Amino acid sequence: MFAHLSALAGGLLTGAVGGWGCIIGPLVIWLVKKDTMPFVADQAKEALNFNITVGAIFLVLWILTFVTLGIGIIITGPLMLIVGVAALVLIIMASIRANEGKAYRYPMTIRLVK
Repeated sequence: MFAHLSALAGGLLTGAVGGWGCIIGPLVIWLVKKDTMPFVADQAKEALNFNITVGAIFLVLWILTFVTLGIGIIITGPLMLIVGVAALVLIIMASIRANEGKAYRYPMTIRLVK
């Protein structure tokens, strides 16, 4: 549960600085617990992969905004809002499921960390 919630907290705390803080919490939890607690390591890895995916989506949307000299914000702005709200909902759902002891798999996640 803490791996999922640390991603949320990290994203909120570093949102003004690029928002990549959402990766630090799950990464630390995964590195510390990967050998001792398999369920915690699995969920931290899942949270890490999801937040890397969301970060990459935001990066692509920001690049599109800058490439179009800001005009693309008409499209990328609402997409960023939709992705942000969806990520928030999915993180909360994952936290609840992990707290119940059930593994949660985020949809449409690129599994970079195996």
